[in-house]
Order: sequence, then C-alpha cells, then structure tokens
Amino acid sequence: MKRAHIIAIAVVAVAIGILISASQDVTTYANFKQAVQSGDRVKLVGQLVKDKPVEYNPEKDPNYLAFYLRDGAGEVRKVVLRAGKPQDFERSEQVVLTGQMEGETFMAADMLLKCPSKYKDQEVYVRSEKG
Repeated sequence: MKRAHIIAIAVVAVAIGILISASQDVTTYANFKQAVQSGDRVKLVGQLVKDKPVEYNPEKDPNYLAFYLRDGAGEVRKVVLRAGKPQDFERSEQVVLTGQMEGETFMAADMLLKCPSKYKDQEVYVRSEKG
C-alpha cells in the first residue's frame, strides 16, 4: 500500500472516532421533575431565583457555587456547580445547565449563561427612531 492510502485510512478512522464520541454526549432538555424521573444526564433551562441566597466563598472553596433555579414548569430547586462563579452571574436572564439530579439537588457539570445584551437599549432606540 502507498503511504498516502495509509494516511487516508488513519484520517478516516480518527474522524469516525470523533463522531462516535461526540454522539455519546447527546442530552435532552428537561425540567426538574423529568430529571428526577430519568436519573440520566439532562440539560435544564431556567432562571436564577434572585430572592434566595447564592453560596459562593472563593476563600473557602473557589470551585463551589450553589444557587436556586426556577425551571420552565415553575419548580425551584437547589443547584450545585463545582466551578467558579461566572462574571455577571446575577444579571443572567436565563441559565442552561447540564447535569443530573442527586437527591433533591441538581448537580451541574457545566453552565451556560444568557445575559442581557449590552446593546439592548441602543437597539430599542434605533428601532424606535425608524418608526
């Protein structure tokens, strides 16, 4: 076999391996009730409950963040994330978490924040100026 054929076969094998590993990380969107029932890893979308405390003490443990989240069904539960507190966490409009339930607590593996746009006021102004 030629060297080019061997390299092509190796590239195809690596590509197949990457696709298989990526397909195993597929999670479904759920609320707290569905997460409890499934017991599997899910994606959870909700809003930070701002009238409940956010536990984060970087001097004690910089990789522990606990807060309360309200899911789409209105249920509020405690969430623990073993990572640092993101910038503008309290300003987030929506939180997307990946993780699973452990007892009454949702243990998040990662978190994505959807924060308000810093250009939101400017967009409103531009639109109203045209109208």
